[in-house]
Amino acid sequence: MTNVTDGPCPSALIAAQAVEEERLWRRHIEMARHGGTPAGGVNRPAFSEADAQARRRLVDWAQDIGLTASSDAIGNLFLRREGSDGDLAPVMTGSHLDSQPTGGKFDGTYGVLAGLEALEAIARSGIETRHPLEVVVWVNEEGSRFQPGTMGSGIFTGEMDLAAVLKVVDATGIAVADALPHYLAATPGLPQHSSAYPPAAFLEAHIEQGPLLEAEGHSVGVVTHVQGLRWFAIEVTGEAAHAGTTPEALRRDAFMAAHDLVAALNERLHDPEDVLRFTIGRFEVSPGSPNTIPAKVFFTIDLRHPDNRVLTRLTKQIEEICAVGPRGCSVSCATTENQPATVFHDRVTACLGRWAAALQLAHSSMVSGAGHDAMHLARVCPSGMIFVPCQAGISHNEAESATAADLAAGARLLAAALVDLAGG
Repeated sequence: MTNVTDGPCPSALIAAQAVEEERLWRRHIEMARHGGTPAGGVNRPAFSEADAQARRRLVDWAQDIGLTASSDAIGNLFLRREGSDGDLAPVMTGSHLDSQPTGGKFDGTYGVLAGLEALEAIARSGIETRHPLEVVVWVNEEGSRFQPGTMGSGIFTGEMDLAAVLKVVDATGIAVADALPHYLAATPGLPQHSSAYPPAAFLEAHIEQGPLLEAEGHSVGVVTHVQGLRWFAIEVTGEAAHAGTTPEALRRDAFMAAHDLVAALNERLHDPEDVLRFTIGRFEVSPGSPNTIPAKVFFTIDLRHPDNRVLTRLTKQIEEICAVGPRGCSVSCATTENQPATVFHDRVTACLGRWAAALQLAHSSMVSGAGHDAMHLARVCPSGMIFVPCQAGISHNEAESATAADLAAGARLLAAALVDLAGG
């Protein structure tokens, strides 16, 4: 990979200036028609008909500007512009096209279309890079239909097993293996992706999905970390009994025990610096009868922090709290997801910061609270992320919005960094 601390790269500036705001915006509006909802959002589940048609549209645009398309076994899509040395590993950029059931136009899609716009700007400027450049669409990032999410990037980097993923089923019993052929049929005849592995570098552009950039009045964010994440499944077991006849002293009320646990967790995990993210997103009481003392409660914990040492310490505290079964109830605590924090490569973040300054883009260094495909890529190659503001920080929502100017600013930074990293 080109040393990003080298001197100025005039072709990178030329590529950035060739980004066309109107073209980038128009493509977002056109792409949103695939799975568009009456409320102005997008419902584009992974491997669905809408997802397949979005894939087809993207390939058409890519071929119009001379990019070649290929795919891999799970359906990740790669759009390639050759470099002067075809033996070099590619510099990649991209994100995803699948959405939440009531998602917005920009989550994931922006990273794909910003990558396409960057490569078009580079091509129209007549710039030759040593490394090939590739825009990639990672499949099933959201995980709203098939779990877990970030399947495509997880398989590409070897962190997930293809055979196991193909067996995963959605809520209707359809397996990934059954949905994949129809999805791939929208783009027939694509060759198998065969670029050198690992990539030379990877960049992902994305809307922030939070309110900080907008509040600061900044055009872009240079992401230095992605928070680590741990999920826990907590089950509290008591004893069902008659609500009207059982005295307090004889009750093993699973709900009240769970209430005590939640209160203790909330107190112990309070962070006055507001860096920790602690969420109970699911809470189920059974048998669920108005006149029966609850026998069982199930709830989940989503815990996030950018420091893995803090996550490990807090995990022990959660386990200690759960080990003391309140009100005569028993408690089980299982860790169901463990994603370590990601620290992006300092050479890549330095490159992004340097070009943000050169392009006179007001910018911040920041931590991502949400997970992204770039987490997986960071484990196999130098990687980084660019954030752009979204209105009021709203995402995973049909009201999700961003300005054409901010989208273009992020694409300009992306274009400059790609040329720099690829040896323009």
